Amino acid sequence: MKALATLIGTIAPATAFAASGARVDNSGIFVWIFLGFCALIIVAQVIPAVLLFFGMVKGFTAKSEAKAHGRS
Repeated sequence: MKALATLIGTIAPATAFAASGARVDNSGIFVWIFLGFCALIIVAQVIPAVLLFFGMVKGFTAKSEAKAHGRS
């Protein structure tokens, strides 16, 4: 048990200093084009989903208003 505590005490400070350097981002133009394409796909799927959601809300509120006024 004492050996394990010594090993953890030795390794823990080494891992703390391992990530202290500045982050280097070597992403080229093709990576950014790919990420932009992925973003376009996500936006193209979110827009119809939001329109469908608002349509459902409008349909639910219209039926409840019609029932409140005595219409079917």
